[in-house]
Amino acid sequence: MFKQPFKHQIFFNRRLKTTGGRYHLNDHHIDINPLMYECFDLANLKAVVVHELCHYHLHLMGRDYHHRSSDFRHLLALTGGQRYAPAIPNREAKYRYQCQTCGVIVNRQRRFNLQLYVCRQCGGRFKLIPK
Repeated sequence: MFKQPFKHQIFFNRRLKTTGGRYHLNDHHIDINPLMYECFDLANLKAVVVHELCHYHLHLMGRDYHHRSSDFRHLLALTGGQRYAPAIPNREAKYRYQCQTCGVIVNRQRRFNLQLYVCRQCGGRFKLIPK
């Protein structure tokens, strides 16, 4: 597809949470978010890999490899890659808080100190809702 060899490695990286993949400039390997395959289909995974390979080949050719560059956009259009990875479905919240004044519910992945934070709508205090 690129008419050039790919001499490095592609890995699945579970630590990627908000991006489809990442090209590393220093050692030229590529990380792919495994959720791009688990939550979507094989065609989406291929489009993400092609996107990262566009960064890879442009960087090694000494051309502008950034998303905003015309070189990148042109090569992406030629190869059929996606400019943006699809949004990953939200994970279920581990913690739920409710404002004691207005009753608004806030879902969070991480706990927060109830003494330090107040409701942005009314300034009331939160309480942790048990599961």
